Amino acid sequence: MTSRSSRTTARTSSEGRAVARTQTLLKGTAGAGTVRKTVLPGGLRVVTETLPSVRSVTFGIWAHVGSRDETPSLNGATHYLEHLLFKGTGKRSALDISAAIDEVGGEMNAFTAKEYTCYYARVLDTDLPLAIDVVCDMLTGSLIEAEDVEAERGVILEEIAMTEDDPGDCVHDLFAHTMLGDTPLGRPVLGSVDTVNALTPERIRRFYKKHYDPTRLVVAAAGNVDHAKVVRMVRAAFEKAGALDRTDATPTAPRDGSRRIRTAGRVELLNRKSEQAHVILGVPGLARTDERRWAMGVLNTALGGGMSSRLFQEVREKRGLAYSVYSYTSGYADCGLFGVYAGCRPSQVDDVLKICRDQLDQVASEGLTDDEIRRAIGQLRGSTVLGLEDTGALMNRIGKSELCWGAQMSVDDMLARIAAVTPDEVRELARDVLGQRPSLSAIGPLKDRQAQRLHDAVA
Repeated sequence: MTSRSSRTTARTSSEGRAVARTQTLLKGTAGAGTVRKTVLPGGLRVVTETLPSVRSVTFGIWAHVGSRDETPSLNGATHYLEHLLFKGTGKRSALDISAAIDEVGGEMNAFTAKEYTCYYARVLDTDLPLAIDVVCDMLTGSLIEAEDVEAERGVILEEIAMTEDDPGDCVHDLFAHTMLGDTPLGRPVLGSVDTVNALTPERIRRFYKKHYDPTRLVVAAAGNVDHAKVVRMVRAAFEKAGALDRTDATPTAPRDGSRRIRTAGRVELLNRKSEQAHVILGVPGLARTDERRWAMGVLNTALGGGMSSRLFQEVREKRGLAYSVYSYTSGYADCGLFGVYAGCRPSQVDDVLKICRDQLDQVASEGLTDDEIRRAIGQLRGSTVLGLEDTGALMNRIGKSELCWGAQMSVDDMLARIAAVTPDEVRELARDVLGQRPSLSAIGPLKDRQAQRLHDAVA
């Protein structure tokens, strides 16, 4: 079981100096971690989950910026900046940054998404001070030198080329564009060759200064950590960089909005020479804040989330038409996507799409069986717990929760919400979501007649 506490420190000291505000968000028992949060005077949030039984720590910093925050001409700037923060600070060269973590056997990396960016290091608990010093230095002291911008430009262009060479990856970017068009959410995280070539050091520096303010950052650490010590070390690192000078600053609120996807029957095809055709058939889904997201998780799992799912059984097991077939959801602050992916021989595309479309229509009109829903709930509960078995996953959970929701939910509460999903809720959601007219994205050696049939498939 997990209990909650809302103990909070005073906002100012007896001398009137602004001090940190600390809360215990989740008090763990029976092996669960204790989650605490401190808001520093400059608006920087520090969230930790303490697990005394492990010997590792994952330390990360989340930035409230992703590719959806870019203008068309800045497309790719967030990801470009992610690369550049590893290139050196006033204190360390690029080699110094990587060598510092390597020599203690740690791991360090970063990732950019549509709505956030994360930088992290996983180390032994005794090496946490080093990880904090290195990652905080990167976030606050990056030089973004012109020569580094030029050198990394080539690396990013190669990354774009690598993605283009993998149609199974590229089709997901195409599907986002099919559903969301030429909008920030519809454009690729990596940017395009043209936008990356057009980014200058000065434009990237302005982007960095605007979006890496402490009020837009969340520091998260999970593992064998002492919350107070983490706060002290993080505060010292940011104060040394002069990043906490604004004592009246407040953290940036989670994203909100009212975007609605109204597309239906759109088709985008890329004729490309490859051994397989890669297709995604999809409809508008749910925003990540939608209370029906728990039922959506169950629906997605039953329809295409495992070896016993409808799509896997119908497409792969019974007919052998594809090796990879699955469904997935993408939830953003104000909208979402639901898609069914399959990779198959070009000659099998028509059959695969017909089966997928028939299954979506059948589940929309008739619903899933009680046995399918029961099995999906069990699978989703188990995968939720198993997916949180390392400190990296725990750091991701508490950091993303603070950044995207501004609150924490215990694992027990998550499991309870999944278990509480009823068959009627899943069937109603299936009617609402899967009953929409789908859109289609496809990449492969598609001939003219086949392309016309693909358009007809979503008519």
